[in-house]
Amino acid sequence: QVQLVESGGGLVQPGGSLRLSCAASSTISSIYYMGWYRQAPGEERELVASIWNDGRTNYADPVKGRFTISADTAKSTVYLQMNTLKPEDTAVYYCNVRDWRYGRVYWGQGTQVTVSS
Repeated sequence: QVQLVESGGGLVQPGGSLRLSCAASSTISSIYYMGWYRQAPGEERELVASIWNDGRTNYADPVKGRFTISADTAKSTVYLQMNTLKPEDTAVYYCNVRDWRYGRVYWGQGTQVTVSS
């Protein structure tokens, strides 16, 4: 019943920036993990960045130094700041939230990011 609503995607020129947001329609309790994934046409969905409750973060090699993940667990919200965007970053971006108490996994509806001149 709870949904993750994504926003912030769009068309941007190479070298530009975007900030993606993902917020739950209602509060999700006991969150232990939040992540961003992306899928380009003809490609498998891949992990972009993730963050755990202890503060640890992980980034895929192609985005290291350019993307930053952050979260506000009290608001059940996760963000992805994307800088120095490249055409190869073009994809549909999905957020993911995991709850330890009930073993639930939530996915956002996806938001299109297009990097092109």
